[in-house]
Amino acid sequence: MKTPSRLSTVLHGLLHMAGQVEPMTSETLAQCLHTHPVVVRRSMASLRQAGLVHSLRGHGGGWSLARPLSAISLRDVYAALQETLSVKVDIGAPHAQCLVEQAVTRVLADAYLEAEALLVARLGEISLQALLLDIGNGAPFIAGGPPPAGLLAHPPTPS
Repeated sequence: MKTPSRLSTVLHGLLHMAGQVEPMTSETLAQCLHTHPVVVRRSMASLRQAGLVHSLRGHGGGWSLARPLSAISLRDVYAALQETLSVKVDIGAPHAQCLVEQAVTRVLADAYLEAEALLVARLGEISLQALLLDIGNGAPFIAGGPPPAGLLAHPPTPS
């Protein structure tokens, strides 16, 4: 994949799936995501185990969402993929002999853990529905028209 994180790629795929009435094959998703179908199947298998997607084999089969968009948070997807914060840099050997290196390693490791906790908490506040509604601020839906009726379990209330 072109991105360093599977999260953004999988979110992209899930939003394409949301605009479809029929399940999407791994091949079709792979075309949307500019990757290989095997990569799609691996990622989707993790999401299936977490109860976020369904799969159906055979003719007419493919992947579909298992829950309404409003019931899937970005944290759900992040957890299913077992992602970790991708901005980590080499912070030194964990058993270094140098006391300075040990201190630097310990402080940076703690900072990365805190940053990841903040990221995970924020991802829990964002649903796929909110992400979909943010696309182009109301531009035509990714599949070429508005989302199918009932796709959004709780439509936004006008403000």
